Amino acid sequence: MIQFSKEYLRDHIYACWLGKNIGGTMGTPFEGQKTLNDISGFNSKPGEPLPNDDLDLQLVWLRAVNDYGVKAINSKLLGEYWISFITPGWNEYGICKGNMRDGILPPMSGEIGNETWKHSNGAWIRTEIWASLFPGNPDAAIRLAYEDASVDHGLNEGTYAAIFVAAMESAAYIVKDVNTLLDIGLSKIPETCRVAKSVNIVRKAYAEGIDWKKTREMVLEDSADLGWFQAPANVAFTMIGLLYGEGDFKKSMIIAIDCGDDTDCTGATIGSLMGIMGGMEAIPADWRAYIGDEIKSICVTNGHGRFPNSCTELTDCIFNLLPETLRQDHMDIFNGQDTAYVLGDANDFSALDVQSFYGRSFVDSIANRKPCSYIIEGYYANAIVEFDDVPAIAPNGTLTGRISMRPHTMPEQKRYRLTFMAPEGWTVDYQKNLQTLGLNSTVFDHASTAFTIHAGENVAAVNKLVCYIECAGRPTPILVPMQIMG
Repeated sequence: MIQFSKEYLRDHIYACWLGKNIGGTMGTPFEGQKTLNDISGFNSKPGEPLPNDDLDLQLVWLRAVNDYGVKAINSKLLGEYWISFITPGWNEYGICKGNMRDGILPPMSGEIGNETWKHSNGAWIRTEIWASLFPGNPDAAIRLAYEDASVDHGLNEGTYAAIFVAAMESAAYIVKDVNTLLDIGLSKIPETCRVAKSVNIVRKAYAEGIDWKKTREMVLEDSADLGWFQAPANVAFTMIGLLYGEGDFKKSMIIAIDCGDDTDCTGATIGSLMGIMGGMEAIPADWRAYIGDEIKSICVTNGHGRFPNSCTELTDCIFNLLPETLRQDHMDIFNGQDTAYVLGDANDFSALDVQSFYGRSFVDSIANRKPCSYIIEGYYANAIVEFDDVPAIAPNGTLTGRISMRPHTMPEQKRYRLTFMAPEGWTVDYQKNLQTLGLNSTVFDHASTAFTIHAGENVAAVNKLVCYIECAGRPTPILVPMQIMG
């Protein structure tokens, strides 16, 4: 059992959000500069924190968790909240909303038409909500960080960055050693991904005593092909601040922001991470007094209910959800471990096995998915749809892919009957009966079918197909929508 004292957890959650507000406010005036900065502190009015999408989007995710419960959170639910409550249309934010409005489900909403921004910064900057709902449980935090990030970044570097940062932040509620936190974060993402490569450049340079400015140049050189405002370099800039700041909150944040590029994101993330690690004791008193407690919003739709408007209120809202998110049955689903997380009168981390924080099993489970894919959740099984290419088709053309069934509750063998409903003049070739062998079986040879969609002469701008899946002996079918662009 891992036990957090209520006072400790409230203090560190509050420091997370205050640190994020400080860093976002300090970094925002310098956002987008490609040269080194040379800042000494705030460039804004005292007592007036600047609005920041890094924080705003997480207020919407908090609302979704509060409305539906943590077990219901997936990319499609977050996508619905995105369309209803999040206003910006820039970069990957606008692309994913446009795709979803056309009926394209996550994570494909973060893939199609998103070549420029799918490796960008929009997701790893909004991971604190998942880390704070699952403190000391990185496996749980990264699963929801993935569901979140995939909406606007698909299965790309922007999503790997979110998994990396969420793992570090969640673990930081217990683990205080920077190198251990980096090891944990890197253990959750592919060794060959660009985020891992950029972070390892920083780690190696720091270990060899290379100046941070030279390290920044090394990161820029390695990331030149990706361009500006991309996740690998900006995550690396945050890690430059973390390592070269050597535990000093001010020094760490100033170095990260002085690296340039997406400075509101790098400043906000290092502020939240160091707040989690050190609690309010780590936040300099003069910077705390300068920024105040208020949250200024810029990206959330007003008029549809309240969102937290201060770091105190945000902390209270999260704290009220912890008895739900720390329940053992939730841990079993997200973590697959026997460890219990509870609130008590004192911290007790004696049962902690830090080795349990390591492992790439989750990312391995998604690494082989095709980029244009999505999951439809059913009560007794999930249907995984994978297109072999972007789901677009010409008159009399073809499109291929695969549907696979994966049981997730109720252990018995199941047989599924598939029926495709397609536009007039279209046909679909597929296997009409599939079978799963039970909850604990690893044999799925009979639970997957390739399909080939043959378009007729009439192809609309958006073409709607549905695969109707019945399970023998079960009353509720699974309806799998497919949106095919003309």
